[in-house]
Amino acid sequence: MALPPSSHHDSGHSALSPHPGTGARSPLGAALRSPAPPPHSAPAPAPAPSSAHSPPHSLPLKHTEPGLQPHSGRTAARSTVANALEDIERRLATLPAQNAPGREFEFTSTDFERIRKLLYQHAGIALSPAKQDMVYSRLAKRLRVCGKKTFSDYLQHVERDRGEWEVFINSLTTNLTSFFRESHHFEILTEQIRQIKEKRTIKIWCCAASTGEEPYSLAITACEAFASLSPPVQIVATDIDTAVLTAGEKGNYRADRVERMNPGFLARYFDRKADDNSYTVRAELRRMITFRRINLLSPTWAVQGPLDAIFCRNVMIYFDKPTQYGILKRFMPLLRPDGRLYAGHSESFMHASDLLRSLGRTVYTRLDSPLH
Repeated sequence: MALPPSSHHDSGHSALSPHPGTGARSPLGAALRSPAPPPHSAPAPAPAPSSAHSPPHSLPLKHTEPGLQPHSGRTAARSTVANALEDIERRLATLPAQNAPGREFEFTSTDFERIRKLLYQHAGIALSPAKQDMVYSRLAKRLRVCGKKTFSDYLQHVERDRGEWEVFINSLTTNLTSFFRESHHFEILTEQIRQIKEKRTIKIWCCAASTGEEPYSLAITACEAFASLSPPVQIVATDIDTAVLTAGEKGNYRADRVERMNPGFLARYFDRKADDNSYTVRAELRRMITFRRINLLSPTWAVQGPLDAIFCRNVMIYFDKPTQYGILKRFMPLLRPDGRLYAGHSESFMHASDLLRSLGRTVYTRLDSPLH
């Protein structure tokens, strides 16, 4: 789940060239690099990922890995840009919300700040002041459905009605995802799985499952690594958005959602429905995955360690730094000593260097890990 970030957060760039020193490419890597039609043009920004939420400083800057220390010259330049962006957002926050011509409902600064507070307190979403128009367009629909005349009345309804609270959260979340997004991580995971010598169940947590593309990509990766449709792998796929979890469990996708996938994967792991030209994930893959709702801000998580991998990609960019740190602090004890945390390409955890260290390419491990 994610609040609408800036376009460079959502591009889903994949590192298709091998990392220096990685040696031979895995079969999965070759498959991920197979020819595919050009991508569609990027979608217009829309609201938040079910486990990810728009930061107070809404344009987080990319940091170069491999370590936790960025290039000092670039850091200074980026700091200047970040400060300028923060200043712009502070100015935006001081402007009164104006009811745009033709708006059906009055939407005041007080309404918007109340929504921001609710999202931050209950979901950790740090909503940017620049998102007022997005919030209005998403929630005005709910006012009509619920028969409310003002945002104040609607928000009182949200706080009293648990069912509407879930719809409120779902309305303000967006789910930007695709199969094998940032594909280099699936190559790294393949090698990680193959290096596990003991006979045991391999456990993976996908924190922002959205409509299922990422957890099914993980399941396909496991099947390829073991050359089996029943590998010893369990995947817990979670999200804050109940609607997308329901869609993910069904595992049914329109043809355009899978058109860029390697044809071999499509043939092996999906069944085609001829009547509407859609594709359904095979039952064997669906049995590997447990979908459940988890809010990363909840005091307890229905996930048990030790875990071999946590995929929490393009999620942290929507939390402020203290919230990120608190979540990372809870992640680390769940990982095996040789476990890995996979983050998004725009995410850097330099502020948590006392909790984890980088393995490069936005993959992290515990400080006490034997990995290098």
